[in-house]
Amino acid sequence: MNLIDFSSSFVSLLPAVIALTLAILTRRVLLSLGVGILLGAVLLNDMSITGTLAYVGASVSGVFIEDGGINSWNMSIVAFLILLGVITALLSVSGATLAFANWAMGKVKNRRGSQLLAAFLGVFIFIDDYFNSLAVGTVSRPVTDRYKVSRAKLAYILDSTAAPMCVLMPISSWGAYIMALMAGILASHGISEYTPLAAYVASIPMNFYALFALLMVFAVIYFDLNVGAMTRHEQQANDGDDQSKQESHELPMVIEGVQAKARDLITPIVVLIIATISFMVYTGGQALSADNKAFNIFAAFENTDVGMSLVYGGLVGLAMTLFTIIKRGIGFADISKAAINGAKSMLGAILILLFAWTIGTVIGDMKTGSYLSTLATGNIDIAWFPVLLFLLSGFMAFATGTSWGTFGIMLPIAGDMAAASDIALMLPMLSAVLAGSVFGDHCSPISDTTILSSTGARCNHIDHVATQLPYSLSIAAISAIGFIIIGFTGSSSLALLVTSLFFIGLVGLLRMICIEQSRSTAPT
Repeated sequence: MNLIDFSSSFVSLLPAVIALTLAILTRRVLLSLGVGILLGAVLLNDMSITGTLAYVGASVSGVFIEDGGINSWNMSIVAFLILLGVITALLSVSGATLAFANWAMGKVKNRRGSQLLAAFLGVFIFIDDYFNSLAVGTVSRPVTDRYKVSRAKLAYILDSTAAPMCVLMPISSWGAYIMALMAGILASHGISEYTPLAAYVASIPMNFYALFALLMVFAVIYFDLNVGAMTRHEQQANDGDDQSKQESHELPMVIEGVQAKARDLITPIVVLIIATISFMVYTGGQALSADNKAFNIFAAFENTDVGMSLVYGGLVGLAMTLFTIIKRGIGFADISKAAINGAKSMLGAILILLFAWTIGTVIGDMKTGSYLSTLATGNIDIAWFPVLLFLLSGFMAFATGTSWGTFGIMLPIAGDMAAASDIALMLPMLSAVLAGSVFGDHCSPISDTTILSSTGARCNHIDHVATQLPYSLSIAAISAIGFIIIGFTGSSSLALLVTSLFFIGLVGLLRMICIEQSRSTAPT
C-alpha cells in the first residue's frame, strides 16, 4: 500500500489535532477518534476512496491481527479488562465490595482519608500503570463513593499516581523498557561511566514532572485543592449528583442473605497482584532462558510479557474470586449473570481503546512523531535543549497518545543531541524526555493510560481529561522552570531546589484560589 509521506509536513498533525479538538468540544470520544481515523486515511491515500477503505480495513484488522497471528498485546489488554470487569461484578454481588467499604468506614474517617487510601495504593502498586489504574480503582471506588468523592477526583488520583510511579521505579514494566532504551543509547555513544540501571536511577531526581505530579496528588487531597472543572464535580458529588459517574451497565445488587467479609475483597485482589507480579518475573525469566542469558530481577522485568502476565494474573484472581464467593453459597445462575454484566461493563472502555489503537496506527503512518522530532534540531543554544525536549516530548505524547512511543522516538534523539553538543547534558536531556512524555500522556484524551484511569474510576472520560488538565499544566510549568535551570547551570540539585520552591508557591496559590472560591459561593 503506497502511502503519502508527511514526515516533513505540518499536515502530519491534522488527524491527531482534529480528533483531540473534537473530543474536547463534543465530548463524544468515539465519534472524534473515528473522524481522525478517516481524515488520516483520506490524506494518506491521496483522496482515493478505494485506497481509503482498504487502508481503514487494514488498520482496524491490525488491532486484532499482527504478522499473520493474533495481536497478543492488544488482545491481552482487552482480555484483562474483561477479566477485571467480571471480578468486579462478582465481588459486588457477593457483598464483598460493600463489606470492604463498611470495614474501611471504620478505618477511614473522612473524605480526605478515602482519597489518601486511593493515593497510597496507587503509590504501592507501581508494577504497571494499566494494572495500577484498574486494580486501585476497583478497591478504592466503593470507599470514595461512600464519602461522596467525585469519580473525576478518583480518576485524577489514579492517573497521577500510576504513570508517575511507574516511570520512577526501576522494577516496573516502564522501568524495564526505559532501561532497555538507555542501554542502546549509552552503548551507541560509547558511554561506560554508568550502567543503564545507574543512568536510570540518576535520572529520577531530574524527572521533575513525575516527582511533582505525585506530590501534587497529596497536596490536592490534604488541602482539598479543587480548581477548574474539578470544583463543579466535587460539589455535585457532595450534593449526591455526581455527573462524572459512568456505568456502562449497572451491576447487579448484592444477593440477599449473603454474609460477606472485607477479606472477601482483599484476598482476591492481593492474590491478583501477587500472581501478576509472579507471572511478570516468570515470563521475563523464560525470555532470558530462551536467549541463554543469566537471570536477574531487572533483566526479567526488562524482558517480561506484560500483557500475558496481566491475563494470567487475572485468571488466578478470577479463580480466587470464584472460590471466595462459592464458599459464601452463591449459586451458578447468579455467578453467570454477574459475570456477563461485568464483562459488558467494560464494553465502553474497550471500544475507546480499539479506536485509540487504530488512530495510533494512522498517526504512525502520518509520521507525526517524525515531523515533531525534526523540530528538536536547529541553531539553538544548547542550554535550552532540556526544556525544549520536555515541551516537544509533551506535545508528541499528547498528539500521539503514547508515552512509550514518544520514549522510543525521542530518547535516541535526545542522546544524539547531547553527544553532539554537551555530553554532560545527556542525563538531563533524557530525563526531560521521560518527564515530557508522561506530561503529554496525562493530558491526551486518546492516551490508553488516560482511558484506563477513567475506566478504573468508572468516570466519564472527557470529564477526567478536563478535570486533570489544570493540575497537569501547572506541574508542567514548574517542571519547565527546572529544566531551564538545569540547562543553564548543569546543576540538578539547584534545579530540584528551585522547582521545589515553585511547587510550594503553586500549592499556596491554589489554596488562595480555593479559599476565594469558597468565600464567593458561601451563603450570605
